[in-house]
Amino acid sequence: MGTEPPAFRMGRLDHVHIRVPDRAEAARWYAEHLGFEPVDRYGFWANGFEGGPLQISADGGRTMLALFEVTDQHPMVPQRTGVAFSVDADSFVSFARSLPCAIDSQRGERLVLSDLVDFDLCWAFDLVDPWGNQYELNCYDYDRVRTELVEAHAVQTVRYWPRELYTGHLDAASG
Repeated sequence: MGTEPPAFRMGRLDHVHIRVPDRAEAARWYAEHLGFEPVDRYGFWANGFEGGPLQISADGGRTMLALFEVTDQHPMVPQRTGVAFSVDADSFVSFARSLPCAIDSQRGERLVLSDLVDFDLCWAFDLVDPWGNQYELNCYDYDRVRTELVEAHAVQTVRYWPRELYTGHLDAASG
């Protein structure tokens, strides 16, 4: 009686490849506006050979962006599918209260508090870096953000789908 080996399961997200015209300039922007820092243990990739990535992280290297400088062989292709990051309520509310700042929405205008997206289970901001790479910032502490941000500042939020879909889901799950 042999046992089958366990099915392969993909691990956690390690890094996302991001193309930028100038890695140093991009690293400064990500540090100043989103709290990313170079990950020292991978510095040799950026400094050791032509075309290597500069690994940056906002969580101590658990999740990273790999900044690749644009070349003739690797043209500028902004990451358009959107990479989502999650933060706690304190960080999310602090970020929201700092708006507007030097971060744009996907419309190409400065990100503002009224760009807040209500996903019923979480809140989000859709944003882009100066090179057109798209990101989403999420917070799953729904009630706290609603109280401290949405209600406290009378924010009119964005919705991508009707709330009835969520309430219908809740009704089906409880009944």
